[in-house]
Formats: sequence, C-alpha cells, structure tokens
Amino acid sequence: MFDAEALIIALTVFVLAIFIGYEVITKVPPTLHTPLMSGSNAISGIVIVGALLVAGQAEGVLGQILGAVAIGLAMINVVGGFMVTDRMLKMFKRSGDRS
Repeated sequence: MFDAEALIIALTVFVLAIFIGYEVITKVPPTLHTPLMSGSNAISGIVIVGALLVAGQAEGVLGQILGAVAIGLAMINVVGGFMVTDRMLKMFKRSGDRS
C-alpha cells in the first residue's frame, strides 16, 4: 500500500525544508518582518485553497483529517498575520486620529 522509498524521500524533503526555513527566517532583519508576514499571508491563502480542494476530494478519512488540519493551521497564520499588521499600523497612528 505504501511505498517505503517514497515515504523516506518525502520525510527527507520535509526535514530539510524545516531546517532551511528556520535558517532563512532567523536571518531576516527586524525591518523586513512585516513584508515577510504579508508574503506569508499570501502563501497561507493559497494553502487554504489547496487544503479545501484536498479535503473536499479526499476519499479516505485520513486525507479529510489532514486537509482539515491544514485549513486550520493556515487560518491561524492568516488571522495572526492580520492581527500583527493591524497592531503595527496602530503604532504609526497619531494619538488624535480615530480612523
């Protein structure tokens, strides 16, 4: 049912992606965090669409569960990104501005 070689390759790519992602994110200067968050929100939006397609077309329960988990995690990332962006924009408002 499962191809052991394909599973090992997929796990290797996943682990390498974790290490590379960590190294890239830790090297980003603080001034670029907001644009990076904006880009990650766009990617998470694409992940949400893909996860909806996977969860909707999954034949097994495992595929539906993984699709639902991907949707949930991507939504947390999008909402968190909007909250951080909103908080940062409030920092630049003058105290007399109400809008």
